[in-house]
Amino acid sequence: MHYQTDILALFPSAAPALLANTRALCDAARLSDIGVYFVKFHFSAGYPEISPMNRNGQGVKRLGRFVDDCISPELGQRADEPLILAHRASAFFGTDLEVRLSGKGIDTLIMAGIASTGVMLSTVAYASDADYRLFTVKDCCYDPDPVVHDRLFATAFDSRTTVLTLADALALVGRRDTQ
Repeated sequence: MHYQTDILALFPSAAPALLANTRALCDAARLSDIGVYFVKFHFSAGYPEISPMNRNGQGVKRLGRFVDDCISPELGQRADEPLILAHRASAFFGTDLEVRLSGKGIDTLIMAGIASTGVMLSTVAYASDADYRLFTVKDCCYDPDPVVHDRLFATAFDSRTTVLTLADALALVGRRDTQ
């Protein structure tokens, strides 16, 4: 989630490792015929989707990003892999993600994203409340505040998801055993 050029440009020192880890996860899923979905934080020119009441949105407008960027090409998105456009941090709020997942009978999610305090926190909270079986891959997530990142994985994410290392996730995906 939010593995896009404008976001990764904000974190140039972290980007190479994140992209390598997440590409490995995507490739493993593809080899096991597990669907890979991309969520992109996106706005139209002028940011009409952002209310003056939305404090986070006002910060987004000041950045002037997330209008013309794309999913990071290093992840090798395929033409048949869905792109979900999100106007808020959550991958679910205001998107068609849940309809797409339910249409395919998907009840288990392996999640990775940037940033832990944004898309990850919002999406994990929603997906947990919606009764998805959840896995989060810590090595494929990032937040510029490492203390908060680690704390979220030790508390909020650990209580709602199964937290995995990349190695654990690759083994899980290879087994296709998410029970």
